[in-house]
Amino acid sequence: MSNVQSLERALTILNKLSEYPDGIQITRLSEQVGLTKGTLHRLLATLASMNYVVKDEETDKYKLGLQVLFLSRNLLNNSNIVTIAKPFLEKLSQEVNETVHLCIEDRGEVIYIDKIESTQTIRMYSRIGSRAPMYCTAVGKILLSGMEQNKFDELVSSFEFIPKTPTTIISKEEFLQEIERVKSQGYALDNAENEAVLMCIAAPIYDHKGKIIASFSISGPNNRVTIDVINSTLIEKMNQYSLAISRNLGYTGS
Repeated sequence: MSNVQSLERALTILNKLSEYPDGIQITRLSEQVGLTKGTLHRLLATLASMNYVVKDEETDKYKLGLQVLFLSRNLLNNSNIVTIAKPFLEKLSQEVNETVHLCIEDRGEVIYIDKIESTQTIRMYSRIGSRAPMYCTAVGKILLSGMEQNKFDELVSSFEFIPKTPTTIISKEEFLQEIERVKSQGYALDNAENEAVLMCIAAPIYDHKGKIIASFSISGPNNRVTIDVINSTLIEKMNQYSLAISRNLGYTGS
């Protein structure tokens, strides 16, 4: 089935604007999406009339409008995982004073569906709705570890294993060993594999059938989230909160 060109272009514009929360001028947007300014003007005018896009008259920058927030709000409010996990993740973030993310898998990528920010001066740049690769994130490794074999094989075969940092795992064989390690220990680490100097530890969230349906993580600079802190404190906390959240989703395992 062929795509409807105008609709595809409009959605491409919205996706690109999501990367620029402070807005982007039309000339640069034209370069980013590969459309002429004339075509962009017409599409942006339609999107603006429906409040999907707004224009800052002082800076001439376009950014996402509140209608997008309305749609995403309804989506997230209908998610049992977000609603049930949030009080636990807020408590966890307060206890460790680091950023906590809640993630699911979508189209072979990690998507962040909730975030609790720390009060530390050095914080993570991440947003609800943003995406990340699965192979170089702790949350991604957890989600992969619980997949059915056919889907797992399909996804891993599609990964390009691009080296995001010097510590990114770029060998398929080494990555498969990493997933086996995640399965056996029940948690996953991202040792500055996606972003330099950022360490993450992630754990699974199970549903009533015992299936991993989400993952949550603690993230921070590797001078605060050290291997010693992980081993002495964070592994136990992750296991504790993993079980508590999963129990509230009907999980009966141990």
